Amino acid sequence: MLAIGKKLSAEERLSKAVVAIMGNPKYVALAGILMIGDKTICDDVSTACTNGRDEKYGRAFVAGLTDAELRGLVLHENYHKLYSHLTTWKHLWEIDAHTANMACDYVINLKIRDDNRDGFAKLPDGGLIDDKYSGMDSAQVFTLIRKDMEENGGSTGEVGGTPTNGSGGMDEHDWEGAQELSEEEQRELARDIDEAIRQGAMVAGKVGATGDLGLDELLQPQVDWREVLREFIQTTCAGSDYSTYARPNRRLMSQGVYMPTGISQQVGELVIAVDTSGSIQRADLTAFLSEVKAICDTVHPEKIRLLYWGHKVVGDEVYALDELDGLVTSTKPAGGGGTDVTCVTDYMTEHSIKPQACVVLTDGDLYSGWGQWDCPVLWTILNNKFAVPDVGKAVHIKSGDM
Repeated sequence: MLAIGKKLSAEERLSKAVVAIMGNPKYVALAGILMIGDKTICDDVSTACTNGRDEKYGRAFVAGLTDAELRGLVLHENYHKLYSHLTTWKHLWEIDAHTANMACDYVINLKIRDDNRDGFAKLPDGGLIDDKYSGMDSAQVFTLIRKDMEENGGSTGEVGGTPTNGSGGMDEHDWEGAQELSEEEQRELARDIDEAIRQGAMVAGKVGATGDLGLDELLQPQVDWREVLREFIQTTCAGSDYSTYARPNRRLMSQGVYMPTGISQQVGELVIAVDTSGSIQRADLTAFLSEVKAICDTVHPEKIRLLYWGHKVVGDEVYALDELDGLVTSTKPAGGGGTDVTCVTDYMTEHSIKPQACVVLTDGDLYSGWGQWDCPVLWTILNNKFAVPDVGKAVHIKSGDM
């Protein structure tokens, strides 16, 4: 029970902030997320942080906040949880932890500001805000920040005109803590978040809540990228099937039945073009190539050509049909700066490479558009649902689904 007539402790103020948010009609959909994990006041945390499940708030930091700012801070940490930032964008953190922190914060803070014009919640000093990132996800913001740094030679601490602390935002991000959760804990957390989102959307619909938490987007069914990849390769790389009695079906011969055997002519070359500009991690690539190999075991292309590219093609590996078993283990991805897929089509033209189809694995943040293709192309786009190619077919993939 909150004491009356005396100054509230940090723990009591935190509890009060959570209750206030849960009681605000525009945040009824967030109630389930607020109830996930522990909320702790700590003396050794300078600001606040979450590992995607539990939240920690620095005692001294909380003491310096108004009630509205504390509510803004609690919303900030719980948005990290709602969008599973600490797992979805782990690959960005591995590339540049400072910029990854900033990218996640920019996305969250715009929502908090826009939903609280009435003053219910306010971002503490140091909260990163820039309207140019409106409507983007963290990967897109991350790419733009790094591009600005390359072009201007600036520091991440000054991008967007807002000074930051050493964490790259107003709070700390416990990426390491997120990785320390066991596999079972991570699965349980994913289930809890999914259930909280679904329950929240249902409650919000019943009471007519108007707050924009982006739940409709989170509830959209996910397409199985493996099925899309398999369908594309099988459709575009199918051989010319025919039947012949020259090789009777042996399985039926023992029963005195003579039926023709199906023959599939070997198909041509399949190109797999992998964006190695920095956002595709080895674990994701291994999972992707393993799926490609499994599909090709049934389709039987003449050969597979792996092209690694960034601003230019930096790796060209060719695997004949009898070499596919070594595709995943022997490949040597080569890195390349920038992300310009036109280098792939230019390279294929220059070297007279005419594949039956091409599959591109990329983050979708391309500098010079989607290019011109002379063959069917499937874009497998990692962690960037906003990327929409103007040529070919596309399927979006989350790292967590690899």
